[in-house]
Amino acid sequence: MNYERILIAIDDSAHSLHAAEKGFELAIAVKAEIGVAYIVDIMHEPVIPETGLVANDIQHNSAATANKVIDQLITKFPAAGEITRFTQEGFPKKEIVMIAKDWGADLIVMGTHGRSGLSYLLLGSVSEYVIKHTNVPVMVVPLRERP
Repeated sequence: MNYERILIAIDDSAHSLHAAEKGFELAIAVKAEIGVAYIVDIMHEPVIPETGLVANDIQHNSAATANKVIDQLITKFPAAGEITRFTQEGFPKKEIVMIAKDWGADLIVMGTHGRSGLSYLLLGSVSEYVIKHTNVPVMVVPLRERP
């Protein structure tokens, strides 16, 4: 298959950044356009109890973190060329599927915690949701301990 647009879904975790590196390497090798999606999970943002809204300074910090992480990847992979950024708030699993569809991605690259058993059932899986709800191939990169 010929990949022209690769969407790399990230956050600031080690498993995500490891997957992003693999995604950048692949995209550079096949000369694909790269999109990076960093979704600020609204379920994990602190909320002001009186209003139910997320504080503006917290939202600003989340956006700044997203851009900082993307900037670090761009610096690490200068051969990647122009990067399309998708930094927004929402439910990551749903936003990733929507972005891939709207942007016309040929492949989605993302990491996984490699959870199983009870923790998997309790926490859910963004990767599994994306796999089940998109028509785009998904490359899930596990975080492996290095010897």
